[in-house]
Amino acid sequence: MAKFLKEFREFAVKGNVIDMAVGIIIGGAFTLIVQSLVKDVMNPVIGLLVGGIDFSNLFVVLREGTTAGPYPTLAAAQAAGAVTLNLGLFLNAVVSFTIVAFVVFMLVRTINRLKREEVEAPKSPVEKPCPYCFMTVPIKATRCGHCTSELPLPTEAEQQSLKAASSPS
Repeated sequence: MAKFLKEFREFAVKGNVIDMAVGIIIGGAFTLIVQSLVKDVMNPVIGLLVGGIDFSNLFVVLREGTTAGPYPTLAAAQAAGAVTLNLGLFLNAVVSFTIVAFVVFMLVRTINRLKREEVEAPKSPVEKPCPYCFMTVPIKATRCGHCTSELPLPTEAEQQSLKAASSPS
């Protein structure tokens, strides 16, 4: 039992478990913000654009309840026991999902931009292939250590890059 508790403690205090817990908590709080944004900001604007439709009360009665309809609101239909197809609530969920997906996309995009490292200039080569045996030898070598062939002298451009690479910055 002690070994089990020790393993559980090690698992629970690992960084990724704590990060996941923090993410879930922040996600829950963020959900409230998104729901308010959809319900209180987006839906009235969309409803205004499409002729004043209140999406939260957009429903289709599949079977009437104990009292006959028509029902002015979804709450009235549900109180009467009617079976309804809640298209407005589904539409709210779709709008909510779209907003969350867009915000997460923007967040990940921003994080990826911050993580990008600047493209480093290519470093000067430290090795070159031997033209006779094709084995790799140090760039400053004058003779191949594999086939003992005499190597051509580096060109002037190679000599300049070697000097620049070996000089302290």
